[in-house]
Amino acid sequence: MLSQLYGELHLHPQHTSEDQSLESHAAAAAMSHGWGYGPTNGPDKWGDDFPVANGPRQSPINIVPKEAQYDSSLKALKLRYDPSNAKGILNNGHSFQVDFDDDTDSSTLTGGPISGTYRLRQFHFHWGASDDRGSEHTVDGIKFPCELHLVHWNTKYPSFGEAASQPDGLAVVGVFLKIGAANPRIQKVLDALDAIKTKGKQTTFDNFDAKTLLPPSLDYWTYDGSLTTPPLLESVTWIVLREPISVNPAQMAMFRSLLFTGEGEAPCCMVDNYRPPQPLKGRQVRASFK
Repeated sequence: MLSQLYGELHLHPQHTSEDQSLESHAAAAAMSHGWGYGPTNGPDKWGDDFPVANGPRQSPINIVPKEAQYDSSLKALKLRYDPSNAKGILNNGHSFQVDFDDDTDSSTLTGGPISGTYRLRQFHFHWGASDDRGSEHTVDGIKFPCELHLVHWNTKYPSFGEAASQPDGLAVVGVFLKIGAANPRIQKVLDALDAIKTKGKQTTFDNFDAKTLLPPSLDYWTYDGSLTTPPLLESVTWIVLREPISVNPAQMAMFRSLLFTGEGEAPCCMVDNYRPPQPLKGRQVRASFK
């Protein structure tokens, strides 16, 4: 889940010292260890530098619907997003992310499995080189070509940086993308990718309602998990929506036009930037629907 911690200093100039110390540490770790998705630095190697990779609540997971427990106490999700909070889009060398102003409670997630208010921080995607893979979560072993993550932090903590290391610090809404009809609501995001083709590129991205990326049904599965990229902190309440959104093949191809590499480096296509499912280790997956 890309880079909640790595690369964010670019687009959050007014950080608290807690944010900066955690993010600087994470960015330094990420750069010195050079984690990525290749044969020498990919997910099966992350545990060498980040031992929590083998911890009790790692993400993603394979969701088995028939083993998920319907929980009537789970509330409906309430997402209230202010389009004016969108502020920038960045290629961080692992994915791209759209960042939001999170200084106030104007873009929030409440309800669902969480208590309290969580602010929207950013969203990003993971995708494959072809349509048979790319999502991080799977459903009955089925992979989708892409997965959207909307990252929120718990406002009971003073900053995103402090929340990111707490067991209830983050809530991430995961949305699967499937190949189907063209999706006009995602096109503004895709049209911005040309300007951030290489690692480190960023540009302004404003007036965007992230709620338009959600499917009509907000039925979800939920479980306790982690970031899916280093530092792999076990601080995420995962909320994975059952219903996917669609994109057409041409839109999916636009994701794959990005590069992992910086300007002037030998180009390496940004594809297969996903971590495979991790062991459940006794965790319960709950469902908001029967």
